[in-house]
Amino acid sequence: MSTQVGELRQASRASNWRTPAVIILCGCAIGMLGFGPRSALGFFVQPMSHEFAWGRDVFGLAIAVQNLLWGLGQPVAGAVADRFGLFRVMCVGALLYAGGLILMRYSSTPLSLDIGAGVMIGFGLAGCSFNLVLSAFSKLLPPEKRGLALGAGTAAGSFGQFLFAPIGVALIDNFGWQQALSVFGFLMLLIIPLSLALSTPPVAAPTDTAPADEQTITKALAEAFGHRSYVLLVLGFFTCGFQLAFVTVHLPAFLVDNGITAQTGGWVIAAIGLFNIVGSLSVGYLQNSLPKRYILSTIYFTRALATLAFISFPITPFSAIAFGAVSGLTWLSTVPPTSALVALMFGTRWLATLYGFAFVSHQIGGFLGVWLGGIVFERFGSYTPIWWLSILFGVLSALINLPIVEKPVQRAVAQPA
Repeated sequence: MSTQVGELRQASRASNWRTPAVIILCGCAIGMLGFGPRSALGFFVQPMSHEFAWGRDVFGLAIAVQNLLWGLGQPVAGAVADRFGLFRVMCVGALLYAGGLILMRYSSTPLSLDIGAGVMIGFGLAGCSFNLVLSAFSKLLPPEKRGLALGAGTAAGSFGQFLFAPIGVALIDNFGWQQALSVFGFLMLLIIPLSLALSTPPVAAPTDTAPADEQTITKALAEAFGHRSYVLLVLGFFTCGFQLAFVTVHLPAFLVDNGITAQTGGWVIAAIGLFNIVGSLSVGYLQNSLPKRYILSTIYFTRALATLAFISFPITPFSAIAFGAVSGLTWLSTVPPTSALVALMFGTRWLATLYGFAFVSHQIGGFLGVWLGGIVFERFGSYTPIWWLSILFGVLSALINLPIVEKPVQRAVAQPA
């Protein structure tokens, strides 16, 4: 007995340094590092395609595979983190991410590009991206700090995009695309020590009602996919992935095709990241007082209007940066209310798992956005059909989110024998 008490005291002292501020700061740093390089990969399309005589569909397929495997790997990574703790998952993810960037640096064939940029980075992102950071925030932070922390964690990913886009362009211009990928790869290793602050215990103790304490992962999944509001949320999230992945990968080349310099394209992507800091923090704050379904609907409809305006007028540096700014306000701001709705409906016990399955839908959309973008351009020499498809999906998702019911799922109460 005394030995157990001593171990508990030692564990308590060891965790004293993990204050809410430390948890949020380290989580935001991980979100920044994890989201930064992958948001700058669009700037490698032209130099790599020119060097190896690839069409844009070759690079598009590799990034499409990355998005798909990131999505498919997310619920697995979430389930492992929920069951065995977050730290090990983060370490494996960071190593895969770094290794994928390094392999991409030495890729000279489409297959090696698919393995590095597609398979390794895709699974790496599943293990160390901001999605797991947000689930850790929900588990480790008190309820009154979660809303703003979720917004801050999402905004940190946007700051990574703001930071890495111009840095990526500068590294490519001054040192070449190979060295740029090497630098990105070594930076990913910083995620490992930072993830110590987000370490969650195996089978984290829930903060919900007693019936949730005994819920298995199988029952949790059956409950979620039998819940109409969760299904609607998952379907709407598809559009977010389609739009974000298409713009991230193909917008830089689209701008160059329209006479805009690569440097300006870098600042457009940076503007998206910068303005999404405002958007994510604002949504993180507003979701405490406004219905989350209305926030999501407004975001999707605003994206559709911004895209319509962008392609309806001549493309200029001003219109491109303006599109980046408006898009940035809605870029990752879908994530805090989506994550919060999952937690509200089902609790935090299996949050990483259930949000992971929602993210599968997001990344299937990302896969199609990137892949179809490359195929359509190679076949028609234009991205116009994909832009219109993005507008259509935005309007549909705005409508899909409106019927979501924002309340905890009703569970049967166990009766005494």
